[in-house]
Amino acid sequence: MSTKNKLVHPRNQITEIIDRIYKRGMTTTSGGNISVIDDNGDIWVTPSAVDKGSLRASDIICVKKDGSIIGKHKPSSEFPFHKAIYESRPDIKSVIHAHPPALVSFSIVRQIPNTNIISQAKHICGPIGYAKYELPGSEKLGAVIGEEFKKGYKAIIMENHGTVLGGSDLTDAYERFEALEFCARTILYGSQIGTPKYLTDVQIDQFEAQATGILPEMETTTHSSEEQEKRLEICNIVHRSCQQGLMIGSYGTVSMRLEANNFLITPTNVDRWDLDLEDLVQIKDGKREAGKVPSRATWIHQEIYNRNPDVNSIIMTQSPYLMAFGVTGSHLNVRTIPESWIFLQDINAVSYGNHFKKNNNSEIVDNCATALIIENDSVIITGDKLLQTFDYLEVAEFSAKSIVLGNSLGEMVPINDDQVEELRKKFLS
Repeated sequence: MSTKNKLVHPRNQITEIIDRIYKRGMTTTSGGNISVIDDNGDIWVTPSAVDKGSLRASDIICVKKDGSIIGKHKPSSEFPFHKAIYESRPDIKSVIHAHPPALVSFSIVRQIPNTNIISQAKHICGPIGYAKYELPGSEKLGAVIGEEFKKGYKAIIMENHGTVLGGSDLTDAYERFEALEFCARTILYGSQIGTPKYLTDVQIDQFEAQATGILPEMETTTHSSEEQEKRLEICNIVHRSCQQGLMIGSYGTVSMRLEANNFLITPTNVDRWDLDLEDLVQIKDGKREAGKVPSRATWIHQEIYNRNPDVNSIIMTQSPYLMAFGVTGSHLNVRTIPESWIFLQDINAVSYGNHFKKNNNSEIVDNCATALIIENDSVIITGDKLLQTFDYLEVAEFSAKSIVLGNSLGEMVPINDDQVEELRKKFLS
């Protein structure tokens, strides 16, 4: 877990994450299991046949190193492969197994999702293994999974079953799980409207290489009451974005303008689900709040604020339906319903690499009106109030989703030019 969660008991860690997975629709009442191995070698694991939607800390089972069991339920029926993973890989301290729909889709067609679909996923997920089908809960399945993990994988597609992932702690495992499911969804949704395009390893390495360098630290930092309110607003929107699947824990940047061109921004390497007020970073006169590392996209936010005085908040994220357009190069026509056009009007796209700082390309900054897609990377939403910007993000994602889902029914019929002109006169004049 993140440093702030290091002292949280494994029981509470597990119930928090299983609740998150269930509410996000990535497992069922009866499906999925999570475990954590502690420093004593005891394994804490979800119980068998207990509702995942109402699991409590007291329901979590402890299987002691000597094999004795403490708890009021039976351990998960899949405990054998959890144990096999820990025996195979001493570096792994937590395991997540679930049946998220997109990854199950890959498992039943015997494919592995290509994580080169977006720039960060390859490094978060690592190489993906593949385990042949064996009877659930069997020692054979445990042996197969254990052998795959011995090869160095931390994420595995289970044939006709789902996925299993490991991590250095539960946050690490969950971020890998969430990122892999996001890749699977993006590929599936993109395939409904076009042909997904993948980044080369060279392009991904270039992204990682350019995202270095850090702003100098401020000598002193002051925090006004107005700034504290904005910190709370950012945290609330980030948490809401995660809950609604508009952001994942390992990626997403939100900022709000302070006075002049100074602003608050989310940090790098902090789980978005656990973001706190004190994690946010103040950027003032080109310097960062001491002791904190701001988002690697800070320079983009700075340039947008510098050159767009009407923009006072920015959300940069990856939402699956918008990214379906971002990975296929398909045009997102927001003339779906009146609200979509009124709020968004047009969503432009720029090629991957425009967001590299070294390119110093003004295309992003000059085309960021309301919404902009960076291919195979993210979507940037801008606005005045942060809630308004979040609303734009929701509308854009809903519009993208409607088009993706509607594609199976027939060709989209957009609002025509005359109807758009009526909207322009009534709402934008």
